[in-house]
Amino acid sequence: MAYFFYILTHNVIPLCLLIAGGITLQRIFHLDIKTMTKLLFYLFSPVLVFTDIYQTQFAHSVLLHVLLFYVLFFISLWFITTLVIRLRRYRGGIKGVMRNSVLFYNSANYGIPLNQLVFHANPLALSIQVIVMLFQNLLPNTYGVYSINAHKMTFAAAIKTVFKLPAIYTIPAAILFRLFHVVIPEPIMIPLHDVVNGFTAFALTTLGMQLGNMKWEIKLSNVLVSNSLRLLVSPAIAVIFVRILAIPGMVGEALILSSAVPTSLNSMLLAVEFDNEPDLASQTVFSSTLISIFTVTLVIYLFPFIN
Repeated sequence: MAYFFYILTHNVIPLCLLIAGGITLQRIFHLDIKTMTKLLFYLFSPVLVFTDIYQTQFAHSVLLHVLLFYVLFFISLWFITTLVIRLRRYRGGIKGVMRNSVLFYNSANYGIPLNQLVFHANPLALSIQVIVMLFQNLLPNTYGVYSINAHKMTFAAAIKTVFKLPAIYTIPAAILFRLFHVVIPEPIMIPLHDVVNGFTAFALTTLGMQLGNMKWEIKLSNVLVSNSLRLLVSPAIAVIFVRILAIPGMVGEALILSSAVPTSLNSMLLAVEFDNEPDLASQTVFSSTLISIFTVTLVIYLFPFIN
């Protein structure tokens, strides 16, 4: 019960307050959402990706375990999601939105505080979550952009769209800075940190604006399919690979917990920026965040039985 109330008060309610603020602003002022997403994709996201790669510290001893697990987990989740998309005969833009809503999840401002609570701020458990967070920041800005555009473009055109976004260039830049131990001067790092600190509030306000802008025609079956894959099937796949790879104790539990969190804001931002089923994308983010109060608590409760 303690986990339930912690998730409610530290994750869901704060997120909902910012979303409510966005809904209110949109209802009153009818703001331009495209301007918001342009700022997110051309300023906030590339800076966030760069600083994450450049500054994040993690335990190298678990890197190979996490990398192997994540590759197997991501590919399996992709195949199952694609199978469900085909069985339900989704067409057009819905395919990309459904795929992104399952593959991309809130590993940072939801996953990290949850990890610290469950594992009592253990450095090893936190480093696992940080590695997952890095992957989850990289993939939406690369594969996610391709996925959301693939139905309306040729492969070459979709790849070209990926390379139009600045985040794709900040990734190698940050890696090179880190490899060669380049020290960024403080006057530059201060504004970078300011941008990173504002990302979550700005993105959640944008989500609220999108929710305030839509007609509230809830596509319940599609939303429930997305939520089920994200909150139930995803941790189940994680359990399978933790057992297959014989990943012990806390390391395995941290990987399972990282896979159980709700849909990422990035899936909504991609849908809005590229005008691809933004209402459905917004509904999957909002509903999965609410439902996760119960599903994440269940996953934590089942840890003793999993091991």
